[in-house]
Amino acid sequence: MFYKEITMNLHSPSYGVDRGLISLNLFFLLIFHIFARIIIAIYIMDKPKVLFVNQEIAPYVKDSHISLLSRSLSQGIQEMGKEVRTFMPRFGLINERRNQLHEVIRLSGMNLVINDTDHPLIIKVASIQAARMQIYFIDNEDYFHKKIMFHDRNGKFADDNDEKAIFFSRGVIETIKKLSWSPDIIHCNGWFSCLTPLYIKRMYKDNPLFANTKVVLSLYGDNFKGNLHSNFSKKLKFDNITPAEIAKYGDFAHEDLLKMAIDFSDGIIMGDEEDNINATLIKHAKKTGKPILPYQGPDNYIEAFDNFYDKILLN
Repeated sequence: MFYKEITMNLHSPSYGVDRGLISLNLFFLLIFHIFARIIIAIYIMDKPKVLFVNQEIAPYVKDSHISLLSRSLSQGIQEMGKEVRTFMPRFGLINERRNQLHEVIRLSGMNLVINDTDHPLIIKVASIQAARMQIYFIDNEDYFHKKIMFHDRNGKFADDNDEKAIFFSRGVIETIKKLSWSPDIIHCNGWFSCLTPLYIKRMYKDNPLFANTKVVLSLYGDNFKGNLHSNFSKKLKFDNITPAEIAKYGDFAHEDLLKMAIDFSDGIIMGDEEDNINATLIKHAKKTGKPILPYQGPDNYIEAFDNFYDKILLN
């Protein structure tokens, strides 16, 4: 519009300024505009991309160590100059009207096959205005209609948590594929996100979007009691995932699931004080020889995480 107005003024008989000078100035202004767009494009292309796969984020669920950290971390890393996408499950207890969730039609519509059954993938989004940040929600009527997270109203660990975890991790990755957005770092927060490292390193390893993606896993004290479904290992078997790779993780109690996530990650963060984390998991993480970031206090964790991402990208 700006250039159109100048051009119109050049042809106006009342325009008393030297037209040659104006044309020259306009030429240089257009050149500057083109170079500015090129520089901005290069800058955006070079910004590291971080995908957060979170089991919970405040204020959409009740405050917890993980939900509060996940909320502030996404904003903090974005403010550190990285490009960010953030996902969580659309648990049935989330009030969609109050939190202004709405479906993203262009991203919804595909089906994910789990245990030989098709499950429609629905993507919803909400904005945290103060952070200028969007949160993507993975939704499905079969898995997330009940007003619970992981336990029923009697405190029993839900029988379908295994399939919900599969659907969540695969739903995030399929949505990222649809966005054609190639993350440099995927950071998994909470046990519910722990299948993501396995899928990225095996099931999606031949996809160019994830060819150079590094996976970071945070360990917390979010243990669950009992095991995932007895057929869980069979449901995990898919292209590029061999039975031998997952057989060693036993009955998939919390400890087994996290050990697998550690094995398929590129770096480990102690997201909680070590006294709160399963000691066997800490020992297993150290035994792998992978980079580990010790627990960081509330005053410096965003900068420490950001530096850790950079370190992982250089490995």
